[in-house]
Amino acid sequence: MAIFSSSWRLLAVALLLTTAACKDSGGGSAPAPAPPTPAPAAATFTNPLLPSGPDPWVYQKDGFYYYMQTTGNNLVIRKTAKVSELGSAVSTIIWTPPSNGGNSRNIWAPELHFLDGKWYVYFTAGPGADAGQRTWVLENPAADPTTGTWTEKGRVYNPTEDYWAIDGTVLEQNGKRYFLWSGWPAGSGGEQRLYISEMSNPWTLIGPRIELSRPQYAWEKNGFGVNEGPEILKHGDKTYVVYSASFCGTDDYALGLLTATATADPLTPTTWTKTATPVFVKSNGAYGPGHNAFFKSKDGAEDWIIYHANNSAGQGCGDVRNPRIQKFTWNTDGTPNFGVPAAINTALPRPSGE
Repeated sequence: MAIFSSSWRLLAVALLLTTAACKDSGGGSAPAPAPPTPAPAAATFTNPLLPSGPDPWVYQKDGFYYYMQTTGNNLVIRKTAKVSELGSAVSTIIWTPPSNGGNSRNIWAPELHFLDGKWYVYFTAGPGADAGQRTWVLENPAADPTTGTWTEKGRVYNPTEDYWAIDGTVLEQNGKRYFLWSGWPAGSGGEQRLYISEMSNPWTLIGPRIELSRPQYAWEKNGFGVNEGPEILKHGDKTYVVYSASFCGTDDYALGLLTATATADPLTPTTWTKTATPVFVKSNGAYGPGHNAFFKSKDGAEDWIIYHANNSAGQGCGDVRNPRIQKFTWNTDGTPNFGVPAAINTALPRPSGE
């Protein structure tokens, strides 16, 4: 009997030791480990945003940025919530040209606009030869321009002066809408000037073609005389047209500035004043900076410019031009201060809110 009781005592001691060991090893009663903390998003980005991207354009709506550029053979929209992350944005081909016809070749400088509750893409195209380049427009009623159906609305042109035309954009002022573009004075070529006509709807011009600007300074005539890529910028009581000057194949392609009051009649040429010096020129290894657009930071607090440039001298007017962004400020007289192009591969603060 004494032997039997001793065995039970030994068994009980063993069970207690096993239970204690399980508790010490962190069994089911121990708290679950904390989930890993996500790494904070980088506060900086670097230019260029893409390896290639001539004639970049950005339109922002409902928390998203829609980006387009010249591809030469189709129209593509990239959609992103953060411009600084454009490189990872989803891209959608929204239109491919017909195999032949007036808009089948040389697809250039597309711009996306939201007008009267619908999306419109203005772009340049021709039948093949450069002299045939004209401006065209597509329409899409979908809420998201990367979805729905795009319909060709035809050419955007002035029937009395239907000459070479590229780089169309839209100005809204005094309750009216206007189309600005770069064109030849007549049908035989020559220097490129900026023109404006009033619009009766997003695809129709009315009234005369009026010249706003022609190359007059030496910095507008490198290669040959060019004023092109007009873009609208509004601030305070002023309306600005920021345009690209000189031949895009030169390293000295640069940005110029026209200024008018925000209530002026934009069809009156004398209401516009041209700044005598360029407002954005090559620097820091950025050659031929130009053909830009503008956007606000995600929180609306900052003004940003997007433009293309070459990484090296002598790279010309081809696909190696790449898109870059940087913040700009305003001078005390209300004019924009774009500074100088930032060097590529340099860490820059992201647009505020990203």
